[in-house]
Amino acid sequence: MTPPQHQAARSAAAPPLTEPTAWHEVQLSVNGEAVHAQVESRLLLSDFLRTRLRLTGTHVGCEHGVCGACTVLLDGQPVRSCLTLAVQCEGVEVRTVEGLAPDDAPLTPVQQAFTDCHGMQCGFCTPGFLMTTTALTESAERPGEEDVADHLSGNLCRCTGYRNIRRAVRQALDDRFGE
Repeated sequence: MTPPQHQAARSAAAPPLTEPTAWHEVQLSVNGEAVHAQVESRLLLSDFLRTRLRLTGTHVGCEHGVCGACTVLLDGQPVRSCLTLAVQCEGVEVRTVEGLAPDDAPLTPVQQAFTDCHGMQCGFCTPGFLMTTTALTESAERPGEEDVADHLSGNLCRCTGYRNIRRAVRQALDDRFGE
């Protein structure tokens, strides 16, 4: 605790400290729909998507940005939603796994490749892999094998051993860019 004489000297020298507001208005687009919300400063994007918008396809695993299960696309780039604050998404386009093939739409080529190649087992890591692979297939040029390996290194799977996941990614890239 600050001694009384130091506290008095500090308050005379500087204006009183005020806390920043804990709530912020944000406007963003989620899976193509405009969203306007009031969010707390510390609210994580993963929690905003799952609890406020009920988009539970974004999985939360490690909550440290290591496993990649919470990967979403922000303006087309894969990011960890467990490390991103909702207030940072002001004016941003957010895409989640639910936005890949909404409602009864056919599967995207990426989703179809994961299905064809059995690129999932328990499915917990699958949304993150799908979003990372979607970003790869939406790039202007076909990424090289090293780029693919680098992008996939941010997603962990405890079930499949990665062989079928890599096959699915190659199939999705072949569908997009040709063999």
